[in-house]
Amino acid sequence: MDKKLHLLDSFAARGPDGQVHKVCCYEHMVRDASLPPDMDRWESTGLAEYRLADGSRVEMLSDGSFRKIESRVPA
Repeated sequence: MDKKLHLLDSFAARGPDGQVHKVCCYEHMVRDASLPPDMDRWESTGLAEYRLADGSRVEMLSDGSFRKIESRVPA
């Protein structure tokens, strides 16, 4: 199954370090497998995620603030 992220929106948010960060909201898309491969049609999965401009994932908390998701993969 082919997947991609589609940019929905971006906005500025101030971090706990006092710096302003660009936050991007993406929706998850999958290729419509019912169509021939030469037709490029994508469908939303209904899932969205937030990332900083550098690609780091963030999550929205219930109070509307964001928290950076730390990777568990060793560097």
